[in-house]
Amino acid sequence: MQQAILGGGCFWCVEAVFLQIKGVHQVVSGYAGGARPQPSYEQVCSGATGHAEVILIDFDESEISFRDLLMVFFATHDPTTLNRQGNDVGTQYRSVIFYLNEAQRETAQSVIDELRSAGIDVVTELSPAPTFYPAEEYHQNFFARNPTQGYCNFMIPPKLQKLQQHFQKFLKS
Repeated sequence: MQQAILGGGCFWCVEAVFLQIKGVHQVVSGYAGGARPQPSYEQVCSGATGHAEVILIDFDESEISFRDLLMVFFATHDPTTLNRQGNDVGTQYRSVIFYLNEAQRETAQSVIDELRSAGIDVVTELSPAPTFYPAEEYHQNFFARNPTQGYCNFMIPPKLQKLQQHFQKFLKS
């Protein structure tokens, strides 16, 4: 089992996407990249802690590669807008890959370079993995537990449609 830490805006959205991926065994919403130990959701949302909303993914590399996870990641959020995803604005919503080893760093840099060569102005942060702090329990598996929540109904279905259109081979059956 491998792990990856990715941030692409609100963690509810990113979590909902990656829970659909074959080989992903667990997704935990949380915070990483800031200075305050054990931050709360309210503290992170204020933008004062420096943390990003991220997900920690446990995945089986024999079923899906880190590179393929990154392809899904880049296709299901906007990696070209600094510190913003839709109406969510602030460093806590930045596009970020926190790599856990040198192989992940090299793979992520390669994918970023490919996207830039294709004319996509990627601003995704690539940094060594800091301490990951799990978010409060009510944030875990949020979309599945709150399918009628207004923000989720607006933001998540387009991401899931894109996932189904372009990454059918990666979806759980």
